[in-house]
Amino acid sequence: MIPKISEAEWRIMKLLWLKSPRTSNELIDILEKDDTVAWNPKTIKTLLNRLVNKGALGFEKEGRSYLYSPKVDESECRRAERNSFLGRVYSGALKPMLAAFLEDEQLSKDDIEELKRILEEKEK
Repeated sequence: MIPKISEAEWRIMKLLWLKSPRTSNELIDILEKDDTVAWNPKTIKTLLNRLVNKGALGFEKEGRSYLYSPKVDESECRRAERNSFLGRVYSGALKPMLAAFLEDEQLSKDDIEELKRILEEKEK
């Protein structure tokens, strides 16, 4: 089962999906340079602990450090999040959600061609 991951926890997971294992200090260094978050080291360690408790992360002790790695697949987490959103916002109905996104977004010619290709592939 894929655990429910908060928006803040997604930031941590994305960094670990990109490269792992990483220590908490490595994650703190990266996130302290990120202007879009203003987390202190204690907050980052709390998020790591939550993710471990949820089963999303595992760790190995190496000396005085812990090396964190994802225990869940990124694509599976994305799928679970999509399904959760679809169920909450569109009562599980895919067509109204797709129609709303297509009507609201500016699509390039390349975007439209790619969507056509995906639909044609699904039709087969």
